[in-house]
Formats: sequence, structure tokens, C-alpha cells
Amino acid sequence: MMRRAALAFAVLAALAAVAALLGAALPRPFLAAKQSEQDAGPLRRILIFANPIHTDIALPPDPDVLASFAFLREDGLPIDDPAVGWIAFGWGGRSFYLETPTWAELKPGPAFRALTLDRAVMHVALAGEVDPAQAGVLALDLTPAQFQRILDDVLASFTRNAEGAVVPIEGRSYGLYDRFYEANGWFNALVGCNVWTASALRSAGLRTGWWNPLPLSLLWSVETYNPV
Repeated sequence: MMRRAALAFAVLAALAAVAALLGAALPRPFLAAKQSEQDAGPLRRILIFANPIHTDIALPPDPDVLASFAFLREDGLPIDDPAVGWIAFGWGGRSFYLETPTWAELKPGPAFRALTLDRAVMHVALAGEVDPAQAGVLALDLTPAQFQRILDDVLASFTRNAEGAVVPIEGRSYGLYDRFYEANGWFNALVGCNVWTASALRSAGLRTGWWNPLPLSLLWSVETYNPV
């Protein structure tokens, strides 16, 4: 029985690895879209922050970004501070995100819900100046139209109440410069944070792998299928 279980696990792990490789190797969309004249204009930079399992989309604190996310100011985040270089947005599983600030605090319950099904939350964190050449950072230069589309996509990920306001998760943060909010959608290991990041990038007209559950495959596909 133990040998059968081990064999089944090995087969599932191999299938998952093959699926991840194929997901990165197949571009989505398959053909690159042609840039229209309306997409012309000064390029605007965003960053992708990546660690071994998670990615965030970082937007600059430009006037239009600050106006779109004015609720962060109202919730006590000092987004107007000159020291703020980037505002990072991440989508993830509620239990795992809220209860696992560090790997040392990983518990079985949140890990199980991350592998099965959990409500989603948005995490917003302020960052200072970031060297785009450092490990775990990918810089992408977008046209004004692309930038607006990704800004709109990130904004649309926040859950709204009946009055149209975002829904903060009171009393939950990792520190002074981050906040959690209710988010649209459900999270699991197959449709996780990196799939959300890939979807947001595609909304801006970029190409990613067909399925990118891990940061490594997502970053590889973005760099491979787009002029970075």
C-alpha cells in the first residue's frame, strides 16, 4: 500500500512538473498583438517583485496611481511620502496570507487551505527605491494605454461593498506600511497569486505562459515573449 501511494505521488508530481513546463512554454496569447497608434506615447515602468513562491505587481506613486488608490491614504498608508518609490499589490489566499508573515510561522491549516480552496485577499505594501537589476525584480516598460489597463485590472481585484467602497481587513497587517483588503475570486494551488499576476499582465497586452503557477516560469515566459 505504501509503495502504491509513493508511486501515485511520484506520478502526480511528474505530471505537475510537465504541466508547469508546458504552461510556460506555450505563450498566451499564442500570437503577439500588434501595437496600435493609440498605444504610442512615453513609456511607463512597472516592476514585478518575485520570491520563490509569490509575485507582486509594483506601480509607481504617480499622480494617477495615487488618485486611483486614494483609499490607501484614508486607511493610514503614507502613499504621499517622498520616500515611497513603489506601491506593491499582491493577490493571495486569505488564510495563508494573513497567518503566515514568515515561513517560520507556517501552520498546517493555512497550508491546507492554500492547496485546496480559500477566499482571496489583496495585500498592499509600500516600498522605497528599488534597483530593477537586483534579483527577484523584473522591470517592464509599458505604453500609457498598457499602463492604464494594468492599473484598472489591479483596482478591479478589490472587493467593493454596496456603497462601492473597498473592504479593508481591520487590524491585519505585517507592519506599519502594508494593509490587507478583501479581494474578488477564490485561491488555490492551481489558480494562485502568480496566475493572478499573469492575468493582470495579459490585460495590459503582454504575453505570458499559458499557465504559470510559480514565479520562475512566469518571469521566464514574460522575458521570453515580450521585449523586456
